[in-house]
Amino acid sequence: MRLPNLFQTRNGRFAAFFLLYVTEGIPLGFAATAVATQLRRQGVGPAEIGAFIGLFYLPWAFKWAFGPIVDVFAIERLGRRRGWILGTQIVMVATLFATSFLKLPEQLWLFSAILLVHNTFSATQDVAIDALAINTLDEQERATASGVMFAGASIGQMIGGSGALLVTSWFGFQSSFYFVSAAILLVTLFVVLPMKEAATPPRVRAAGSAMAAAGREMREFAVTAFKSFMGTRGAFVGLFMSLLPPGAMCLGLALQSNLAVELGMDDGAVATMNFWSTLIGAAGCLSGGLIADRFDRRHALTWYILLMSIPVFVMALVLQHFNWIMPIAPDAAKPDVPTLLMTAFWATTLVYAFFNGMMYSATTAIFMDVTNPVVAGTQFTAYMAMFNLAISYSATWQGISIEAWGYPGTMIVDGFYGMLYLLVLPLTRKRPGDVAADNALAPGRARKLGLVLALLCLAWLPVHALESQFGAAKDIVNILFTLVFIASALFLLAGAALLGAVAGRLTRIGAWFSPLLLLMQVRNYQDGLAAKLGVSTQSLGATLDIFLYGVPLLAAVLLWQMSRHAWADLAMPSTTEGEAGDTALPDAKLAAAS
Repeated sequence: MRLPNLFQTRNGRFAAFFLLYVTEGIPLGFAATAVATQLRRQGVGPAEIGAFIGLFYLPWAFKWAFGPIVDVFAIERLGRRRGWILGTQIVMVATLFATSFLKLPEQLWLFSAILLVHNTFSATQDVAIDALAINTLDEQERATASGVMFAGASIGQMIGGSGALLVTSWFGFQSSFYFVSAAILLVTLFVVLPMKEAATPPRVRAAGSAMAAAGREMREFAVTAFKSFMGTRGAFVGLFMSLLPPGAMCLGLALQSNLAVELGMDDGAVATMNFWSTLIGAAGCLSGGLIADRFDRRHALTWYILLMSIPVFVMALVLQHFNWIMPIAPDAAKPDVPTLLMTAFWATTLVYAFFNGMMYSATTAIFMDVTNPVVAGTQFTAYMAMFNLAISYSATWQGISIEAWGYPGTMIVDGFYGMLYLLVLPLTRKRPGDVAADNALAPGRARKLGLVLALLCLAWLPVHALESQFGAAKDIVNILFTLVFIASALFLLAGAALLGAVAGRLTRIGAWFSPLLLLMQVRNYQDGLAAKLGVSTQSLGATLDIFLYGVPLLAAVLLWQMSRHAWADLAMPSTTEGEAGDTALPDAKLAAAS
């Protein structure tokens, strides 16, 4: 029997993209809920689980880099996008199947590495699916398709989280790997294989190799994105805002899974909680979006973030009241769990899920507001990628904090840290007046950003010298400076592309120097590196200190020198936020589903 090509009809296209997004949600739900729960049950600490979840989200923070690769490299016979989707799903199934043979928690490092590969291909699939949707959907279908894809991702997370936990409770943890692999494979067999991608004109390539074409395209992406970020005040503020968690995050990440295990919930109970919180969160997305469209969305988002904090603070107080402070090992004797404590955990988790959904819909709408319609897909995807990075580092620092400060302290800090979002939110509002005048301020914004990054690189010097005094907070500080070094490297690359001949030797040095800033991550692996080299940690540390002090110091000098230039090319005469009506907005809405 020949399977139907779903792309032939309007409803078929909606069904196809719904199911494709289900396959994107499955890995996230499986890692954040099912695997995190089992790791905690097997004695893995909150810090390790937080790092595992943070690592799993990391490819989504850098998925923008996969776009030029997906665009340039393709097997036309399979379909420019369909070939990528088919290939990535096969690798996703293969990597999940491979992890089923590993023994946890002894082989957690290999398990994490394989799942990182799995999620990298999942993020690549997301890029290909978005590109396919833009080329396939009619303009009047895109907004509806965006909502359908959101629903698909939520259902996928339920399948990977609640579904896998239910299967675990019936047949054991090993069976959950086969369950999620089969779920993805069914979509591959019944949706992707019979799919017939619409024919597109042959791609006209510039002279040179495909690799060179990909490099040029990535460079053009970086230049366009950087100009868009600097172009208006809203876009510039959005750059920093996207790196902040919009409200408290802890009841939606690994802290919830850790606490569920310690409160004595079995896999069936955790699965039931995940099922209801996902459904309630989806309802929050719908209602939050409707309210934000009818009223001022910045005021609406302010209320959503404040309301998100209430269940977090309430649960922190309840835990403090019952003296449930520090994490308890799964094999340790557990005190009796008061009924009120368990009831409070259920209630706060479900209430939080609703307000978290409301927050997400309003946040994405505001990022659309500050996006330049000319490069809507590019800029909006970058905002969403950085938002995923905020989720990644939130999961990581919370795992560390739980072991250092306990559950209530972590939740209080998370609640107030999430409110920092409200300090920058008003600055995203479009200012009355001439848009071109706002755009003319772009060079000044670039100079300020370069100066701030230079000062932060200098701040690393005393921080590194005194790091032994930070105690448990050392790893959290390291996370923050990792963001600084990555941002500094990207700024140097942008300077090399935009300043060019104007800055001469400075830009060439900056372009070659930027990879050294990325190599600053070596500071987190000194012990393992020393063991592999057969030297003591102390002797290796003394050698590395030359690198760890020298690179940020030289980066600060380069950034400061770049901040002194005019950046005249940034004052581009292009359409900016709101000027082009809705011409590119559907693409931005579509990107929101990512």
